[in-house]
Amino acid sequence: MSIKKISKTQPETFEFSKDNLLEAEREIKKYPKNRKASAVIALLFLVQKQNDNWIPLAAIEYVARLLSIPYIQVYEVATFYSMLNLSPVGKYFVQVCTTTPCMMRGAKKIADLCKKHISKDQNKLSENKLCSWTEVECLGACVNAPVMQINQDYYEDLDENKTKEIIQTLQKDKLPTPGSVKNRKNTAPSEGKTTLLEVKNA
Repeated sequence: MSIKKISKTQPETFEFSKDNLLEAEREIKKYPKNRKASAVIALLFLVQKQNDNWIPLAAIEYVARLLSIPYIQVYEVATFYSMLNLSPVGKYFVQVCTTTPCMMRGAKKIADLCKKHISKDQNKLSENKLCSWTEVECLGACVNAPVMQINQDYYEDLDENKTKEIIQTLQKDKLPTPGSVKNRKNTAPSEGKTTLLEVKNA
């Protein structure tokens, strides 16, 4: 297991925006007063969302104070889960699924495009600092392979042209419309229905 990279450059302070503080309070209220620690992951995700996809150490201290728990307890959670970033990944964080179904349908070409148009190395910011990319294990959308996740959104049924178009849109500081690039709904057959084509009256 690799050690999670922690940014050498850290802000001195962190606090939630007014709206996010209200959201954090709503999350905390979901649990008994003596179980506030149960909200730790929700609050860390909220930090990450507010802070361009990464969690500074000052935010870990801040969350610990909100939950009235030791700093190390929040730190352990932040360093354990791969979906929590402890160094800058850019405004747009691209995760390319390279598990077997996606790999069989062209994930390597998707990763190669990220190397070419974002950064040569994984987890390294692009020249304009807007985005970075990394390979990940199964994103749970195997039927729509190959797939990549950008922040919280999925982009499915990818090919080389569409992937390049998506990356170029990110580089212009715009988020492309998520979903299947073939415009299919959920996991419906890409060529239309193949069964239950005739409905007989009862």
